[in-house]
This record gives sequence, C-alpha cells and structure tokens, in this order.
Amino acid sequence: MSSDCIFCKISQHELPADIVYEDGDLIAFNDIGPQAPTHVLIIPKIHVPSVNELTEDNCDLVSKLVLRAKAIAGDRGLAEPGYRLVMNCNAEGGQTVFHIHLHLLGGRQLKGMG
Repeated sequence: MSSDCIFCKISQHELPADIVYEDGDLIAFNDIGPQAPTHVLIIPKIHVPSVNELTEDNCDLVSKLVLRAKAIAGDRGLAEPGYRLVMNCNAEGGQTVFHIHLHLLGGRQLKGMG
C-alpha cells in the first residue's frame, strides 16, 4: 500500500467509495466522474503504479480485473449490447491516479476509437 495513493486508501476503507464488489484481491466502485451511465473502476488491493510496473509475479492481477469487469457488465445487462474496458498508462496515456485500474464503461452507445 502507498500511503499517499487515493486508491490504496479506498481499498483499505480509509476513504469512502460507492463499492459494487470486493474480495480479497480486488475492489470495484463507481467512478465519481462517470463518463457513461455505467462507469466502474476495478482495482487491485495491492499497489502497482502503472502497467509498466507489472511483472510475471503480479500480472495475474490483470486477468482478475478483466474477469471481474466481465461479471459486473453481465450483472448490469451490458454483455449483449456491449461495453468498453480501458486501462490508461502514465500521464500521456491519460492516467491520473497512479495505481493500476480498469475502467468499465457502458450503458450507451460509445464513440469509436479509430
């Protein structure tokens, strides 16, 4: 855990969040500035600053994030119409909180990315 990381503080229940899922490894909560009707952030409870810091020892976290996003999307009726998963890496990639996290977005037609 990083003492100055907002997501570490949320995962340790030191800061409030609208939690939609939690287990021993992950926590998922609604984004406070949603970009779609469904905008959930799924984070590992251990602190990994960005995708660049993933290693063979902790890369299974990404699979857990994706599988949990899939389950939340299914629970919210997004599987059939579709949804988007996004991971930003570092400042130029749009990352603003330096603790890896997966964005689950859905509930409306999302614009294409190219």
